[in-house]
Amino acid sequence: MSTADRRRPDPRPHRDRHGRGLRGRLVPASVPLSRTKAEIFDDLVLDAVEALERRYAKELAGVEFAVEDVPPDLNVYDSDVLEDGEVPLARLLPGRPGRSQMPPRIVLYRRPLEFRAMDREDLADLVHDVIIEQVANLLGVDPDELD
Repeated sequence: MSTADRRRPDPRPHRDRHGRGLRGRLVPASVPLSRTKAEIFDDLVLDAVEALERRYAKELAGVEFAVEDVPPDLNVYDSDVLEDGEVPLARLLPGRPGRSQMPPRIVLYRRPLEFRAMDREDLADLVHDVIIEQVANLLGVDPDELD
């Protein structure tokens, strides 16, 4: 075999050294990447909070909103917990003025809320209702007034 024969390009596409094929994007650029349930839930919470903050910016200025997957294991929940039966859906931590200066915080529990929803629209409504309920509790107003 001559040196000219050895230099000829191979007409087959080249594979990597492990034989797995060509490397590249897993999803075409025109298709959106899939989102996890947690990311979708976070977006629903952000949408509900942004709608409230547009109308009640001053009242909600220092309030923090958080999402946890599941509620902590406690035998008895305080009145600051919104429950469905005995399963907590959200919790309002009113904050502590003083040395530590903890701001008020509303925590939503993702898995119990997802379990109660039939589909994504139902979950969005449920998240909105829970946030309205907790913010109304924090501000000391009727939930119908906020909604």
